[in-house]
Amino acid sequence: MRLPRLRVIAAASAAAVALALVPAVAVAEPPTPFYPGYIISDDSFYNPDAMTAGQIQTFLEDRTCRPKDDSPCLSDFRMDAPAQKASEDRCTAMPARANERASSIIARVAKACTISPRVLLVLLQKEQSLLTAPSASGYQKATGYGCPDTADCDARYFGFFNQVYRAAWQFREYTVHPGDWRYKVGGNRIQYHPDATCGAGSVSILNQATANLYNYTPYQPNAQTLKTSFGGDGGACAAYGNLNFSRIYTSWFGTPLAVRYTGFVEGCLIYTAGFGCPEKNPIMP
Repeated sequence: MRLPRLRVIAAASAAAVALALVPAVAVAEPPTPFYPGYIISDDSFYNPDAMTAGQIQTFLEDRTCRPKDDSPCLSDFRMDAPAQKASEDRCTAMPARANERASSIIARVAKACTISPRVLLVLLQKEQSLLTAPSASGYQKATGYGCPDTADCDARYFGFFNQVYRAAWQFREYTVHPGDWRYKVGGNRIQYHPDATCGAGSVSILNQATANLYNYTPYQPNAQTLKTSFGGDGGACAAYGNLNFSRIYTSWFGTPLAVRYTGFVEGCLIYTAGFGCPEKNPIMP
């Protein structure tokens, strides 16, 4: 399905708009500064081999998890995952699996859509605090896909698998059709908050991965928000979404600006030369 051109807020923005305004659930305070035009490197964003399913499972088990209701922690969550047909230039086909762990779903979606599982884990925390404070509602709207700020969530996209898959698919859509979306590599005017009276600032986006994050969550933090720590109050014009992404990623995995190959990103990762990377390429442990 080809999506409409120049959509200001994608269907994927989901809870991104609402939750972008909320400080993240507390994790260790990272020292890395936030760069509005360079939130994450292409290599860190598009590396599907950054973690195996087993490494994801161990990571989930290591989180401090306190459910808000009777929902399981993500390390214990299982579901019947539906089959997915191949989506040209976006994601390869995925077979159905019964009683599949969340860690396996995340790893398989990452591989099928050539997106880092670390990005998906951070997104799950950024949008619904699903790794530390899961809830039934959080599982239904895990990545905030299909929940625009101006309308109710689209129930067609509810469910953990659907949410993870559609978010990864959407990041690929931004990548393969960058001209169809508002934020692109180069000069952009990006608001500080959904309320336009809070103002906007110029951002020179340096890479496609950062453009993807702005298309998914279309706000940047203002100066006051940047001064707050996790759980702080940035004021009435605070939008935390992309700042939280950077802070959570840094706290869990180190700087999001890391690259495996200095000055070089494989074309197969970003669709400048083919679809996906062959297995023989080196992977990040």
